[in-house]
Amino acid sequence: MRRRASTKTPGAPAAASARLDWSALPSGVRGQVEASLGSPVEDAVTQAGGFSPGTAARLRLADGRRVFVKAAGPEPNPGTPALHRAEAGITAALPAAAPVPELLMALDLDGWAVLVFEDVDGRMPAQPWQPDELRRVLAATAELSVLLDPSPVEVPTVAERFGEEFRGWRLLAGACAKGADDPARLDPWARRNLGRLADREAAWSTAAAGSALIHGDLRADNVLLTDDRVVFVDWPWAAIGAPWFDIVLMGPSVIMQDTPDAMRFLDQHLHAHAADPDDVTSVLIALAGYFLHQSVQAPPPGLPTVRGFQRAQGEAALNWVRERTRWR
Repeated sequence: MRRRASTKTPGAPAAASARLDWSALPSGVRGQVEASLGSPVEDAVTQAGGFSPGTAARLRLADGRRVFVKAAGPEPNPGTPALHRAEAGITAALPAAAPVPELLMALDLDGWAVLVFEDVDGRMPAQPWQPDELRRVLAATAELSVLLDPSPVEVPTVAERFGEEFRGWRLLAGACAKGADDPARLDPWARRNLGRLADREAAWSTAAAGSALIHGDLRADNVLLTDDRVVFVDWPWAAIGAPWFDIVLMGPSVIMQDTPDAMRFLDQHLHAHAADPDDVTSVLIALAGYFLHQSVQAPPPGLPTVRGFQRAQGEAALNWVRERTRWR
């Protein structure tokens, strides 16, 4: 899978992490990958985009083949190998018709999780989003939700997957009531409506229920555009829920890039998807609370930029909530 560095709007944080080059992997890991592939690696190009602190590289083998490899060990983020293992199981179970890179092999080596995929000659969407590319990705997402409904994979529901995280407004309201937090860190609109946001947030899991397999982490850095396809990558957070759920999750990352008419594009797509407007707003409120709550936590090991990215998405989500609710 080839990814190019995205061009981001000035001031908008990028989805980026400190990648580990292929050459920096333990020699035993590299040797086992080459042995399993049946050919040594002649060239490796580290790929941009995404938050994984491990390796993401496009490899050219001595026999002329090209593959994409991602690998993570117990350091610096001990949770990343488990995500790679989850992604391997999910990706392997997806139908052949799904626009997803084929998983060629998955290896567990001395605490390292290594995934080898087919190489996709594609690029990430331009940032800020261009209208034609946004339309193309939204259309492909709608097609994907039809293909994957009902879900062909046994994974948690969205309520099970995100239930512990999607309660930021309720946590904040409770902390403020006890004097353990200060609502002054919120903008005036959010402060005025904190109680309403917390109450509405509680309805998100019912609103998001469904039978479709959703990606769960859809952003520009998890999409590849080829000449004739939109390919969706990085599936460890997949869950079962409403078919429009991914569009709501992706929306704040589109809006924060100052994409022209982003909210209108997104709302039109959700309307065409027959998404209930109140259900969408409930999920969006929960998403805004999640991002804003997470943004003030200490950064996870090996992911120094994620909190700034979450803050920007939280602010974008809140702006979208304000437009949809028209609360004063």
